[in-house]
Amino acid sequence: MAEDVGAPVKGPNAWRQAFAAVALFAAIGGALWVSEARPGNSGPPPATCSDEEPGKATGRVTGAQLCEALHRKDLAGLLGTPAESAKTVQSNDGSVGLEGGKDIPMPTAEIEFDTYTVTLSATYDDLPVAGAHELLGDAKQRTVLGRPAVLYSDRTIRISFRLDGGDTDSGPGVPLRSLMVAQDAKDGGGSFDVTLWRSDGMVPDDAVLLRVAEKILPTVPGWAAGS
Repeated sequence: MAEDVGAPVKGPNAWRQAFAAVALFAAIGGALWVSEARPGNSGPPPATCSDEEPGKATGRVTGAQLCEALHRKDLAGLLGTPAESAKTVQSNDGSVGLEGGKDIPMPTAEIEFDTYTVTLSATYDDLPVAGAHELLGDAKQRTVLGRPAVLYSDRTIRISFRLDGGDTDSGPGVPLRSLMVAQDAKDGGGSFDVTLWRSDGMVPDDAVLLRVAEKILPTVPGWAAGS
């Protein structure tokens, strides 16, 4: 018996791709544990953000804070699917180690609906957003909420794993659309990213992505400070 799952990637950023895959497997394990720990329930409980304890103040947004910003009551309506409810909600405060011992913090939140999956992440890589479209292939540079932004396409990773412990396999998954927005108006480095992909494999509508991003990003803690 095998399961296929998808994780978001960014083409030219292999470390982000690896982090997404690791975070996805951790989330799957947690979801299976919760399912087994609630026998006899007539249905799954409403998906909520984690109740993790606040960590040491770092001046950066956390995965839990991103989750609170993303998990809006009107999110399904913003996606154009108002009758749907969140199936899974997850967040992570992960970082990725680079050569030389440097860690790149990348807190992430993700919400899955029947039609769409939405992710909101913050990347503290000190790189400006302006000019990033030249590295992202089919990308367009634009201004969103008064800040430099890049709208681009990619694909999720399809990961197939056997529940009996057999070999795993991976390959390209469904198309996604992603919006990268500078963390401050001066584009001093780092980005917030909003990404959509659809369970039916269709390319997400840019109008939907922009509508979601323009509502969510101003509610992220620290957003106003970067204006």
